[in-house]
Amino acid sequence: MIQMRTILNVADNTGAKKIACIKMLGGSTAGRYAYIGDVITASVKEASPDGTVKKGAVVKAVIVRTKAPLRRSDGSYLRFDSNAVVIIGDDGNPKGTRIFGPVARELRAKNYMKIISLAPEVL
Repeated sequence: MIQMRTILNVADNTGAKKIACIKMLGGSTAGRYAYIGDVITASVKEASPDGTVKKGAVVKAVIVRTKAPLRRSDGSYLRFDSNAVVIIGDDGNPKGTRIFGPVARELRAKNYMKIISLAPEVL
């Protein structure tokens, strides 16, 4: 469950390290919370100086990991150690060329196949 002002880690190599959620853009909920696979608008809070995304930039990102447990249809739960996102462009493809850490299988149903293919592990 990601809500406004939540600080999230960035799981790609765009140069951003931490971002803060400023708005939820539809997805499974267009209201108060965002979950895995939802798109958010965020502000970059920390960035490396040589990256493509600079501090203060407003970006779109898709949530790939959450601390809140995700219930699957078979009754199992999936929970991660951190909240993480991947920065995407307007076309829905990731801006970075690498993705760090595992991502949830639910991204496949939301048509983020490029993120699935770049991720080292899909849980």
